[in-house]
Amino acid sequence: MLKYSIKDLEQITGIKAHTLRVWEQRYGLFSPNRSETNIRRYSNEDLRMLLNISILNANGMKISRIAELRPEEMRSEVLAISNRNLEENLQIDNLVLAMVEMDEDRFEKAISTNILKKGFDFTIRNIIYPFLVKVGVLWITESINPAQEHFISNLVRQKLFTAIDGQVPKYGNHTESYLLFLPDQELHEISLLYYHFLLRQSGQKSIFLGQAVPFEDLEKVFGIHRPKNLLTVLTSPLPGDGLQAYLNRLAATFPDSRILVSGYQLVHLKPILPPNVVQFNTPADLVDLMPSLEGGS
Repeated sequence: MLKYSIKDLEQITGIKAHTLRVWEQRYGLFSPNRSETNIRRYSNEDLRMLLNISILNANGMKISRIAELRPEEMRSEVLAISNRNLEENLQIDNLVLAMVEMDEDRFEKAISTNILKKGFDFTIRNIIYPFLVKVGVLWITESINPAQEHFISNLVRQKLFTAIDGQVPKYGNHTESYLLFLPDQELHEISLLYYHFLLRQSGQKSIFLGQAVPFEDLEKVFGIHRPKNLLTVLTSPLPGDGLQAYLNRLAATFPDSRILVSGYQLVHLKPILPPNVVQFNTPADLVDLMPSLEGGS
């Protein structure tokens, strides 16, 4: 059974540790085990309950009322709220709950409802993408385990592949080429897949290499396609000399291309960007960096 610290719960739910302690003492909502050094350790069940509580409380239910609910009643109330309230933050919390519970039905229902009522692009951009950013932070801080991350990533990947397969590329005077890849040993490709979708949707030529691309292979593919742009996402710490050295190597190896970079490592470490390296932080930033449909930049 997984054990979470109170800091883990704070990271995952956004509820401050002080508030969690008050709820625990005043309402007896949790009964965490304690380590030999008296540190609280929470179970999977504690985390699931807290995610439900956070959704109910954020939607106006008083904690005193929540404390009276049985677990099945709590879950039923959350599902009812999620079905009628499509506000983005609530839906993101709902997806976190689906990930923690590894509940595919919950995930499918949430995504399908939002796609039906708000459209695929809105759902991806405003719900799934921010959710994935949160998952990335939880992964880096080790607040979730690999099974949970793989479970939810595979479900999102299926949605993106379906959307990408449904696109018919429409190239024109505004079209530029983009080579999409992740560094060797980097496996978190969901954001890269979404950028692949956005580029194709915008009439750009996107060459998708995917995860864990050795630098030598990147050079070989570049030699074949000679793309104007390279694009990568840097989520996990890089081996060897690290992030700065990798960015410098990219810039020096492909001096005539624009190198677009995003990801947690850039935000966290704030490296010095070589002249031909451009950082973007959101899908909207990437869209702004594409040439316009009229052919301008």
